Amino acid sequence: AMVPAGDITEATLAALSPLLSTGDTVIDGGNTNWKDSVRRAEALRGAGIALLDCGTSGGVYGLENGYCLMVGGNDDAFRRAEPVFRALAPSDGYAHVGGSGAGHFVKMVHNGIEYGLLAAYGEGFEILNASPFELDLPAIAGIWRHGSVVRSWLLDLLVEAFRKDPGLDTIRGYVQDSGEGRWTVQAAIEEEVPAPITTLALFSRFASRQDESYAAKVIAALRREFGGHAIRTEVSEEARPGGEL
Repeated sequence: AMVPAGDITEATLAALSPLLSTGDTVIDGGNTNWKDSVRRAEALRGAGIALLDCGTSGGVYGLENGYCLMVGGNDDAFRRAEPVFRALAPSDGYAHVGGSGAGHFVKMVHNGIEYGLLAAYGEGFEILNASPFELDLPAIAGIWRHGSVVRSWLLDLLVEAFRKDPGLDTIRGYVQDSGEGRWTVQAAIEEEVPAPITTLALFSRFASRQDESYAAKVIAALRREFGGHAIRTEVSEEARPGGEL
């Protein structure tokens, strides 16, 4: 059975461990932090039990189209479990990427890349939407699917979203994150690898959740103080007739 990542996986492994025997294999196919996978694999190894950490991508369409599987762990355990991965993945859609923790590490970076791709599409369509032209954004998304260098499955999904709601009027611009983007940025810091795109994509999600940015208030106040720049107050112009705010 599949269980969510985090405390539930931890509790499930704790309950399962006494029931397992030497030579058994456990597969964690959730979005687990790779460091937890390394720790858990080491703990189970002492009892002769193998843990395969399997990064799983495919979303809600994976059941129909197959899942991309990034597997970390012991070579022998992978070979024993390979028929499972072969059955779940499309052709050439799975690989043994390394030792314990590697599967979830690769999936973490995969999701970090996804953050950047989503942010790039979002920014591009915001520029199109703000243009002086009355652009047909659903049509543009549609033609970009054919022959364009930016065509992708994500763009296919955007076309479907536009089909359901051409102006995206029913969707609030509030974007959650599930953790992998944060872990990717943290890994980049630990490895001293510059990752500005992933970092900004993550931070833009944080910004999307702010109805009112306190940082922006501080900046506006400082600009007024040092340069006499105009600011917008909480009271609208309509509520304050007779002058600019």
